[in-house]
Amino acid sequence: MTRTQLTEKILDIKREKGWSWKYICGEIGGMSDTLIVGALLGQMKLVKPLAAKAAALFGLSAAEQSMLNEVPYRGMPMPPTDPLIYRFYEMVMVNGPAWKALIEEEFGDGIMSAIDFDFDFERMPHPKGDRVKISMSGKFLPYKYYGAEQGIPEYGFKEE
Repeated sequence: MTRTQLTEKILDIKREKGWSWKYICGEIGGMSDTLIVGALLGQMKLVKPLAAKAAALFGLSAAEQSMLNEVPYRGMPMPPTDPLIYRFYEMVMVNGPAWKALIEEEFGDGIMSAIDFDFDFERMPHPKGDRVKISMSGKFLPYKYYGAEQGIPEYGFKEE
């Protein structure tokens, strides 16, 4: 079985049982809903205790359980073709340079981690149509200046 086939099997069981992602995440627990759903869709891995809980929930074999604990090949073709995912891509393409400038002005030269990262969303009622409120929080990782000399700090340099 391939990881894609396992994902399809999980989605088939989800449909057959009429389960929501919220229900599934509540049964597995232990980490954020985004990571659990991402793992079940083949983009993340579950630690062994959570892979065991997922396997029990979905009635998976030992080999399938092990596959949930393997590091996956992550990503998708770019640009994305799904309209909702494309809007995230579009937000970054349009607003990314401004976000980069603002973050660098505040934190210095570095990146926002997508590994040490939190994501949450909520539904906000609105008279013109409900809105999606998104919150993202990633650890700031300053660039390390390898072989720093002449008074340049070795790590996390930010000019005032």
